[in-house]
Amino acid sequence: MMKDRTIFLPGGRTGVLLIHGLGGTPTELSLFAKALNAAGHTVLCCQLAGHCGTEEDLLATNWRDWYASAETALARLQRTCDTVVVGGLSMGALLSLHLAADHCERVRATLLLGPTLFYDGWSIPWYSFLLRIAVWLPFGRNYRFPEQYPYGIKDERMREGVIRLMARRASEEVGLTHTPGRSLRELWRITSALKPKLPHITSAALIVHAREDDISSLENAFYLQRRLGGRVETVVLEDSYHLVTVDRQRAIATAAAIRFLAELAELEERTTPPPRRDFTIQRGS
Repeated sequence: MMKDRTIFLPGGRTGVLLIHGLGGTPTELSLFAKALNAAGHTVLCCQLAGHCGTEEDLLATNWRDWYASAETALARLQRTCDTVVVGGLSMGALLSLHLAADHCERVRATLLLGPTLFYDGWSIPWYSFLLRIAVWLPFGRNYRFPEQYPYGIKDERMREGVIRLMARRASEEVGLTHTPGRSLRELWRITSALKPKLPHITSAALIVHAREDDISSLENAFYLQRRLGGRVETVVLEDSYHLVTVDRQRAIATAAAIRFLAELAELEERTTPPPRRDFTIQRGS
């Protein structure tokens, strides 16, 4: 039986729900969560169904199971918080946008950390577009796509620690070392279901994305900027790869989120809606 790796950090009346990525774990969000909690917020990093266990555990679930886990976590957080912000890393960012679309009366804003609608980062082979075909075929459905160097981390010391955990097969901490083709197919189902919803998501959004993201290029952030229906702010990190919550510039990512949440709190006290601020880019140094 899988151990529940959910992280819950009680704090103030503003709650932040954080959702990990495909094949990942709440641990990849722990440093980010602790920083938000230290700033006075209640933080919940939920564990998605089928995650933090074996490959078989993951394959026994689909994206709707993962989304149901996020909805349950949202309900839990709302019971103790007046204002709720949802966010996530990679696939978790997409699930948070689904929550913002389906529960607009409950979700005040979103924190989108390395959102991944497309696998188009610099480490992804040029022929990766064939994966979208392969995963529907018997070979692709049964294939396991290995995690590849640099594993989303630019910081060498942090990366070496992750590699050691991967060698020990500590999936409860660093996630699976391979992504099953059938699970990858579920990720694309999330994206397909989300795209029509984007213009109807009017809550404010903060996007944090690395310019050198090895998994999902900066075009993922620009795609969301152009299509989301609310105020969008983007912070571009100049010295990080995909896992912005653990990499070299995680302090910039957390500072941006803390400031964003503080601005939301100020806006709660106003009666006039804030002006839309699309395509605002702050470069992390």
